[in-house]
Amino acid sequence: MNIKKKSHSASKKILWGIGAILVSSAAVLLIVINKLNNYADPWHKKVTEAGIEEKTAQVGQVNFNYAEGPDNGPALLLLNAQHMDWYSYSRVLPELSAKFHVFAVDYPGHGKTAYPDDYFLNANQIGSDLASFIETVIKEPVFVTGNSSGGLLTAWLAANKPELVKAIVLEDPPLFSAEYPRVQKTVAYRSFTTANNFIGEGEDDFLLYWLDSNSAFFEKNVGKFSLPMIKTAVKSYRNANPGKAVEISFLPDTVRLMLRGFDYYDPRFGAGFYDGSWNAGFDHAEALQKITCPTLLLHANYEIREDGELNGAMDQEDADRVVSLIPNAEYKKVDAAHVTHIDQPEQFNQNVEDFFLGE
Repeated sequence: MNIKKKSHSASKKILWGIGAILVSSAAVLLIVINKLNNYADPWHKKVTEAGIEEKTAQVGQVNFNYAEGPDNGPALLLLNAQHMDWYSYSRVLPELSAKFHVFAVDYPGHGKTAYPDDYFLNANQIGSDLASFIETVIKEPVFVTGNSSGGLLTAWLAANKPELVKAIVLEDPPLFSAEYPRVQKTVAYRSFTTANNFIGEGEDDFLLYWLDSNSAFFEKNVGKFSLPMIKTAVKSYRNANPGKAVEISFLPDTVRLMLRGFDYYDPRFGAGFYDGSWNAGFDHAEALQKITCPTLLLHANYEIREDGELNGAMDQEDADRVVSLIPNAEYKKVDAAHVTHIDQPEQFNQNVEDFFLGE
């Protein structure tokens, strides 16, 4: 027997096998990348089918980007959470648009809304421009619901422009906890620190910077060692879809929508919470005492960590204080994460419809 020839033949078969595996793996990888790069959130179609259109309107110095639905009822203004954009409401807009004339607005600092470079990203300036948006675009008093920082702006509108606001739903707003210096003892302050550092270091890609600065967030909410895969997916999606907001298919809903929002987000907005300037002239307690319209406070889950850090928008003492300061307020504890309209969309819609329409 020619042992040398037999050995050569076996080696050749092994090499062919390895080559076949590599080719198959490359083919699979290309298929996966193609699917990732061509992913489209299914709620885009549902929003469009509901007759909701993305529009722009110049109001003073701000070119507002917003989504408007058919005129199927009273006007409802929705103000998204910080780090997100109007599309974070995509899971609830189709149903709400059947009973309301919905306006989901990218307020300054978020989404595709444009404003001058020297625009003051604080509550008083943004609140005033949102009031002008109501007057010039919606043209009638509105129901308003806002989540997180959008909830703070909702409270601002109700306190300072009562003639424009019929009733409000405050969706887990960081009332009191977002005021300086207390904000320093909240989980959210880490993101505000990231925003401030980004500006100071002169970087030019906030989404990638935020990803690198918050690896612990992704370990908790996506999985260990997920960050390199997420960064690769973001870069690949951007290359394949220039100018489009990033949408990564394998991420949980809230994380996916937050990354989409970060693609547009102005870090100066977060830096205003880092140094307290966002709330300049906007005392939360004083504002709440001025609110006279019917108010529903939705209080999501939270925890106080061992070091005293608040993981959430409000603790129970904060929530109780909010209700005590607003003359006509109701309180509802909801078993949901901070962005309740993503975590529990059906429950959110029911709460909004019941409160505003009195059903």
